[in-house]
Amino acid sequence: MSVVTLEPPKPAKADRAFDAFEHAALRAEAGILGSVEVASDDDVREAIAIDRFRVRGCLDRVMISDGAEEGLDALAENGCLAVVFPEVHAMIGFGDGEWRHKDVWKHTKQVVRQAESRLEIRWSALFHDIGKLKTRSFAPDGTVHFLGHAEVGTRMFDKLERRLAFFSRTDDEALRRSVRFLILHHLRANQYAGDWTDSAVRRFTREMGPHLHDLLCLSRADITTKRPEKKRRGLLQLDDLQARVASLATDDAKLPPLPSGVGNAIMAAFGLRPSKQVGEIKLALERAIERGAIEQRLPSAAYVLFAYEFAADFGLNADHANPAMIDGARGDLARAGLDGPCGGEAVLDDPVETACG
Repeated sequence: MSVVTLEPPKPAKADRAFDAFEHAALRAEAGILGSVEVASDDDVREAIAIDRFRVRGCLDRVMISDGAEEGLDALAENGCLAVVFPEVHAMIGFGDGEWRHKDVWKHTKQVVRQAESRLEIRWSALFHDIGKLKTRSFAPDGTVHFLGHAEVGTRMFDKLERRLAFFSRTDDEALRRSVRFLILHHLRANQYAGDWTDSAVRRFTREMGPHLHDLLCLSRADITTKRPEKKRRGLLQLDDLQARVASLATDDAKLPPLPSGVGNAIMAAFGLRPSKQVGEIKLALERAIERGAIEQRLPSAAYVLFAYEFAADFGLNADHANPAMIDGARGDLARAGLDGPCGGEAVLDDPVETACG
């Protein structure tokens, strides 16, 4: 009977993994193929334990390069991807023409390649669909859905970062926040339709905040359809959204958020004299508009009712309001076809009383 001799496992060797990461970076940057020894799982873990930021540096070079797609393939081939990002490696072959949905790995690589060459966009492109693996479901007609995959993917990114601490340096905190935000909201811009009201566009702009430009960049890269007309429509839709955001920003810069006469209306409704308090109430109303608690440039009656409903936040006493003026404000809004104001539990960062000291 023949005897099978098993070779003892190689000891973990970080240099083998560092060489593999460097090879992937060079392949992405210069298309250098060559050959490299496949790194074992233990090799990669040892390299991360010794210098995770050296590993992260090689990965940044892959992500930012014109040949990022080739670099990602190299990481998959040389054993690094499965260990450093198992959430990403699991996408390989997921779909692949089956179940009537596109191959998620091929789609992800294309999004990375099409994305603007900035770390915020490229890293979010790599991770934006990792939640699909945990959320795939099938409708009775056979169609495939990935409901909630953005939220699930965001939680997976949080877990990934706790495991690796790749973005834990102080100068990486903004990058980590941006990548997380873009994963969570990557579907938002592509949900835009031309029938959105100006208020809806303003609300979208406000909610996206400083990430708006990056989100639009990612959304454009996320269009990977092979049908030219569908791709053209998708890009035109995003162009229209961007144009409306810019147009409304220009208009809003020209016009004040509150209508003229709102100070007089508030004084009449609450029995106030011209004073610093009235100015503070108007500033508080502008802050509420910025927070999205109430829309801008509504009739004065809307702001009177808003201050009445959230009187404590504005340093007012609702019991001191003039009932006839409040009823008149409700009537004015009803005649204008407007609903009464609504807001959350906290309509201001700080109540007027606190802001006034």
